[in-house]
Amino acid sequence: MARTESNMLALGTKAPEFQLIDTVTNQLTSYTDIRGERGTVVMFICNHCPFVIHVIDEIVRIANDYRVLGFGFVAISSNDALNYPQDGPDMMWQFARKESFTFPYLYDETQEVAKKYDAACTPDFYVFGPNNKLVYRGQMDDSRPGNGIPTNGRDLREALDSIFNSRSQQKNQKPSIGCNIKWK
Repeated sequence: MARTESNMLALGTKAPEFQLIDTVTNQLTSYTDIRGERGTVVMFICNHCPFVIHVIDEIVRIANDYRVLGFGFVAISSNDALNYPQDGPDMMWQFARKESFTFPYLYDETQEVAKKYDAACTPDFYVFGPNNKLVYRGQMDDSRPGNGIPTNGRDLREALDSIFNSRSQQKNQKPSIGCNIKWK
């Protein structure tokens, strides 16, 4: 299993706009549609990555815990579905249903959105504040498949709590580690 780190997009970057198909509802969905009043989490994931599978339950818990507090969530898959059919829209729909996603799961067929976000791996997390400026990017927590550390979402939860409580963001933001995005 390849281990690729986040590229760590510059803090303060304005959230890149997108308009992609939600594989669950088959509706065109934009950043504006999913953004939250307090902040927005954009996640790059895919169906088959062992790193994503390892943390998916905690991702869903975090989304459920923070959506009610005014945060928007979206997951995007940018993998090449021609060479990785398990990451195509039909399988994305099944994965979202199986894992009880309460947020849109969008397919980035052209991979343009992943490039705009400088996404490199799955999972890759981006947190934008209420002004749509990047305040956190990197890992969800220190847990990885096989390292024995339980998933708790500590880093991502801390970033969201900092926005919610009007505190400064953590200075040491660790890159996420996961499978590389499968580029065309």
